Amino acid sequence: QVQLVESGGGLVHPGGSLRLSCAASGAIFSMKAMGWYRQAPGKQREWVGAVTSGGNIVYADSVKGRFTISRDNTKNTMYLQMNSLQPEDTAVYYCNGRRRNGGPDYWGQGTQVTVSS
Repeated sequence: QVQLVESGGGLVHPGGSLRLSCAASGAIFSMKAMGWYRQAPGKQREWVGAVTSGGNIVYADSVKGRFTISRDNTKNTMYLQMNSLQPEDTAVYYCNGRRRNGGPDYWGQGTQVTVSS
């Protein structure tokens, strides 16, 4: 089993920045990738981006150039640096872990990001 815990959400003005963290514990080796999703009120959960165990990083077009995913393997932590935030980025952001064996994904509890003036 893997436990994922997000932190770093909050309220920020348009144009501002936030950095989210996702701390992983447990059977981390069982994951082939970790990623971020978000869900705005009344909308479906949306994929934001991911980093594979091999270090490849991909982003959704909606955040490319503004958001940066990184990871610190010494801390078993993945980060999401969000710059130039806009009101449409307001959502609950979830950390995701994709299993190597194809079983159900791991999910964190989510952290709220609100972009408002």
